[in-house]
Amino acid sequence: MQTPTDIQLIGTEVAIRWDDGRESFISFATLRAASPSAQVRGERDIFGHQYGGEAPQNHVGVEVTGWERIGNYAIRFEFSDGHRTGLYSYELLAELGELSR
Repeated sequence: MQTPTDIQLIGTEVAIRWDDGRESFISFATLRAASPSAQVRGERDIFGHQYGGEAPQNHVGVEVTGWERIGNYAIRFEFSDGHRTGLYSYELLAELGELSR
């Protein structure tokens, strides 16, 4: 598993340096839209029925206002629209970084 060694907010992007030397740059809007939280994605019951979740939205202009590491596996970002419940695994962040290239 890749591990971030440095995380910085640069302009409208989150910059992540990984332990293998790679760097990822993920826009705030992309990060907010990809939130893995139940508030955004909804939840599924044992039968596969989904409940809740947000309709797709345009997050242009939403900013990351802070972040914190959660254990040794995820980052929780705080956004200017008040969202702060998604735990972004290092694996998800690496995938978003690849998609942003």
